[in-house]
Amino acid sequence: MWRPDFEFVQARPARLEGYHRRLSIYSHHYRGTRDCPGLVLGLDEGGFCEGLLYEVAAEAWVEAYARVHAREMMGDVYVETTLPVTLRDSTERLQAVTYVANHRSAQFVGEMPLDQILTYIAQGQGTMGSCRQYVANTILHLRQLGIHDEGLERFSAHVI
Repeated sequence: MWRPDFEFVQARPARLEGYHRRLSIYSHHYRGTRDCPGLVLGLDEGGFCEGLLYEVAAEAWVEAYARVHAREMMGDVYVETTLPVTLRDSTERLQAVTYVANHRSAQFVGEMPLDQILTYIAQGQGTMGSCRQYVANTILHLRQLGIHDEGLERFSAHVI
């Protein structure tokens, strides 16, 4: 969300019902390694998730989609799913391509104690940087957008 890595026309605050943001994926590449994994976010069932809906111009769609798909679909950690989201500044509902955590993946993380999650956050270092940096950047970006994510905020004292 804070590094979309594709061209877009606009980004609008939106809400996805039925899923929440959670550190639910062992990262073996971007924010960790197989020997020393970090954790990255996935959409998991239940609750809601507030974030941004990116509008991509029709002529840029194929390239934008290919970039995001290649980045998110490394392995089997996510299931690409089109879901309805509601724009925050209206009641308009639009369909959005999302990446939901795959519970069948060996990299899926079930519930774990806070101290164990903090260990993975502290140790993860991958090709895109540290897990700690990733969590901190996500929290700070959400705050800038006026989004309070209770699940992530519990880590803020440990990463910011």
